[in-house]
Amino acid sequence: MKISGSDLHLFRVFDSVVRHNGLSAAQMELSLSQPTISNHLTALEQRLGVVLCERGRRGFALTEKGRIVHQIALEVLGGLDQQSHRLSQLRGSLAGSVRIAIVDCVASDVNCRLPEALAQVAREAPMIEIALQILRPGAISAALSSNELDIGIGSFDNRLGALHYHPLYREAHRLYCGAAHPLFARPDAEITRDLAYAAPWVHRGYWSGRRQQSFQRIEADRIVYEIEAQLLLVLSGAYLGLLPEHAAAPMVAAGRLRALPVHDDDYTAGIELATRTGRLSRAVSYLRGQILGAHETHSA
Repeated sequence: MKISGSDLHLFRVFDSVVRHNGLSAAQMELSLSQPTISNHLTALEQRLGVVLCERGRRGFALTEKGRIVHQIALEVLGGLDQQSHRLSQLRGSLAGSVRIAIVDCVASDVNCRLPEALAQVAREAPMIEIALQILRPGAISAALSSNELDIGIGSFDNRLGALHYHPLYREAHRLYCGAAHPLFARPDAEITRDLAYAAPWVHRGYWSGRRQQSFQRIEADRIVYEIEAQLLLVLSGAYLGLLPEHAAAPMVAAGRLRALPVHDDDYTAGIELATRTGRLSRAVSYLRGQILGAHETHSA
C-alpha cells in the first residue's frame, strides 16, 4: 500500500493510544473524543486489513499484528519528523553542496589547516555538503574553469586568468634517496652535485616547463603524477627524488629514506586556494572564508 497523508494522521492516533495504553487516556493528548478515536482506529484497521487491538470492557491490548504495525508507524513518523527538522534548518541557514579538490599527500603536513576548517563547517553549517577529492594541479585548474569544482587547493605553476589565487602556506622539498640506494651509506662529504645528477631521478610530470628545464635530465629518469607514486619509486632505491619534507620525515626517522646534502634543487612550493573569479555562492564563500581563516590564524 502507498502511505498517504490521512494514513499518517491515523498512525499518530494509533501511536498515542498505544503509548497511553487505551483510548480514554489518549483523549487529552489528541484533543479528540473517545468515539472519534475509536473510529480512527477502525478506519486504520480497515485500511490495513488487520485487527490492531482488543478494546472494550476487558481493557486495551495490542494484537501481534498490531505490535508490528505500531513499530512500522514509529519508523514512518520518526523519519518524517527527522526530515521535517532538516527542512526547518534550511530556513535562514547555510546549505548547499561545495566541491573541493586538493593535491595529494597533504594530510601529513601540519601547515595544512583544512581539517580544522572542515570541523568548523561541520559545527556551524552542518547543512553544507562537502564533496572532497584528490586531483593533480592541472586537473584542479581545468575543473575550476569548467565549473566542475568550486574550490581548489594546491601548488599551481601554470596560472589561469579566470581563477583567483590566495596563498595558504609553504611546503618545503628536499632531495632524498632510499635505504637501498648506493648513496644512502655514503658520507656527506663524498656526495657531490655531479654524483647526484649522475643517478636516475623520479620527477613529477605536472611541474612547469621552466622548472623541468632546471633539472639535468638523463634517459633513466622517470615521470609520475602523484607524490605517493614518487615516494614509492624513491623507496625502491633505484631513484632520487624531490619530496615534501613532511611526507619524508617519518621514513627518514625509520631509516628508510635519507635527505641528501645536495641543495641546488631544494625548493619551497606555495600552496594556494583557487576559486573562479566573480561572485561565489553563499556556501562556497563561507567555506572559502573558513579555510583562509584557519590558515591565517595558524600563521599569525
